[in-house]
Amino acid sequence: MEPSTVAVVGAGAIGVTATAALATRGADVTLYERGSLAAGSSGRAAGVCYDAFADRTDARIATRSLERFRELPDVFTELPYVWLARSGDEKRANAIRTQSRRMRELGLDVSLVAPDDLHDRFPGLVTDDVAVAAIARGAGYAETENYVETIAERAARNGASIRTETSVEIATDPLQILAEDGKRSFDAVLVAGGAHSKRILDTAGVSIPLKPYRVQALVTDPIPNSETVPMCFDATGDYYFRPHTGGLLVGDGTERVESDPEHWKRDADEVFVRQTRERIAERVRQDEIGVREAWAGLCTATPDGDPLVGEIRPGLFVATGFHGHGFMRSPALGERITDEILGGDGVRRFDPTRFDGSETFEIVAGMDIE
Repeated sequence: MEPSTVAVVGAGAIGVTATAALATRGADVTLYERGSLAAGSSGRAAGVCYDAFADRTDARIATRSLERFRELPDVFTELPYVWLARSGDEKRANAIRTQSRRMRELGLDVSLVAPDDLHDRFPGLVTDDVAVAAIARGAGYAETENYVETIAERAARNGASIRTETSVEIATDPLQILAEDGKRSFDAVLVAGGAHSKRILDTAGVSIPLKPYRVQALVTDPIPNSETVPMCFDATGDYYFRPHTGGLLVGDGTERVESDPEHWKRDADEVFVRQTRERIAERVRQDEIGVREAWAGLCTATPDGDPLVGEIRPGLFVATGFHGHGFMRSPALGERITDEILGGDGVRRFDPTRFDGSETFEIVAGMDIE
């Protein structure tokens, strides 16, 4: 029997998308968030969105997400995505060649592009040191807070109750949400709390293998001709950028150590800011790069690099562990977890019960090209 009452814990991109989808399909759904909308990782995400995945499941999810993003022109901007390897980096150059071929086999609009041709198309981009580059035309970027707020408004219009500034715990047998103002039973509960998902599930006696890790980003001052620059990932340098309000949003700075989601440094490191300014000055031909703001956020890692999305105990669902790819896949995965909650199929490969929660593992960043 389909659940009639559903609680969603976490008002990031996945949480609000699932809440809106559940409300649209007639569920009595309540969204709980201990802070404000997009207060966690979603509000600090870069908003880069593409379907350039060499795996069929990942590509299908990303393609569906892009379809949904394009329905929001006030939130989403179409722009090609370029990823490149520099001269001398044969390992990543070969990986890009292989990836682009497999992506084309999946029907994606992806191709290799010669450095000179890349510069002709995007004259603001320096390509003198590029050995191999690929371009994905089905891509763009979204303003992350705008997305969360827009979808949350849609959820509320369809009858969802949204409770921000509300910390909760979960009880099982029966399945309940415990808040300061009391407890309430639900037919199903979805935990989409990002880096806090492990702690939230711990309150229900459920363990998951999840490690939050810190990433960093900054926004530059306006630069001339920023419109002639694509979204780009320099695989050799291990950083990405995309246009943002006349300048560039630049990120990565991944720390491959576990962070405490309650106590972590939210400001960017001085070393990251300095190195990033130097990198961008070389890639977009600017003598001096000013920095408007810089920050850190938390991503979440799992043992195999795939997220935990699905039912982990009867009536208890989870959606976390996205290795930095959560926001870009949130429209599709929000739909898929809704389908599963309402009795349909989930994503088998992402089934959280493939782990027992006791696994040990090393953090691997989601954008690595090996």
